[in-house]
Amino acid sequence: MTSSENSVNVDAVILVGGKGTRLRPLTVNTPKPMLPTAGYPFLSHLLARIQAAGIKHVVLGTSFKAEVFEAYFGDGSEMGLEIEYVVEDKPLGTGGGIRNVYEKLRHDTAIVFNGDVLSGADLGQILETHRTKEADLTMHLVRVENPRAFGCVPTDADGRVNAFLEKTEDPPTDQINAGCYVFNKQLIADIPAGRVVSVERETFPQLLAEGKRVFGHVDTSYWRDMGTPDDFVRGSADLVRGIAYSPLLEGKTGEALIDASAGVRDGVILVGGTVVGRGTEIGAGCRLDNTVVFDGVTIEPGASIENSIISSGARIGANARVSGCVIGEGAHVGARCELNAGMRVFPGVVIPDGGIRFSSDQ
Repeated sequence: MTSSENSVNVDAVILVGGKGTRLRPLTVNTPKPMLPTAGYPFLSHLLARIQAAGIKHVVLGTSFKAEVFEAYFGDGSEMGLEIEYVVEDKPLGTGGGIRNVYEKLRHDTAIVFNGDVLSGADLGQILETHRTKEADLTMHLVRVENPRAFGCVPTDADGRVNAFLEKTEDPPTDQINAGCYVFNKQLIADIPAGRVVSVERETFPQLLAEGKRVFGHVDTSYWRDMGTPDDFVRGSADLVRGIAYSPLLEGKTGEALIDASAGVRDGVILVGGTVVGRGTEIGAGCRLDNTVVFDGVTIEPGASIENSIISSGARIGANARVSGCVIGEGAHVGARCELNAGMRVFPGVVIPDGGIRFSSDQ
């Protein structure tokens, strides 16, 4: 990450107010940005990138379980940051959430992040684009292989944004909104206060209509919305393997990330960017591939788990097969069970030995 003199007089704003409903049951008790991701709360990776870019002052726009963030990060001094918190009493949307932090801003420029996104973008370069283009608003745009799944943002030869388009079967560009914006402070002041505002549907189109200088910073950096279990697992694995960059994982990347306090028995195979949390015990002969295991999990001998998330305190029985599943906190999957793609076991649920199978019991 490039540190830049452009970063010194910049506020970072991170929107972390969502309920993370697509990730339930993981988010029943934990806000999505605080879920363990490659050994750290997801938000820690973004904060480390902000600090590495030379930005010091961070404002978190919180709502759902707001107290969890301050309890963990405090004033940010341990990360070399100054963190402040603003709580939304009622959901205000992306634009309303940005306007809600206005009173905390210290500088004339703010870089705003969607707290759901895992990105490898160079923050210094985005700020440089904003400065050199003398932009009112600069949007990080990322090129994707399949833009049909997203709204897209075309730009002219100079990089100036000329439209915001909804999802379409035949998009005119492969550039999509990557959920990171650089605002001149006055634009934030102009967002209506105290009501729901969508920057994508209301604020940005209005800025174009008013002739404001709206530019795109376009790159092909790593980008993933971490909103679904599949994307969450992939994003965590990409961090572990070094495909997605995080300053927190310098020198630690590889096929697996295992907490020093975990107990991993003989013959265990851990591949595909698997993470094993604190105090977790994995019995002999288990195989885990592309899986996120939280703290205090027990996995009994011979179990096979792939593309899954195993929450804190869960137990996976001997010779169980778990593929593409989310196992909630304290749930117990009995021996020889077979759980297949898309299954979500909610916290505390107990499935008896052999209780769910897709093949005949031998």
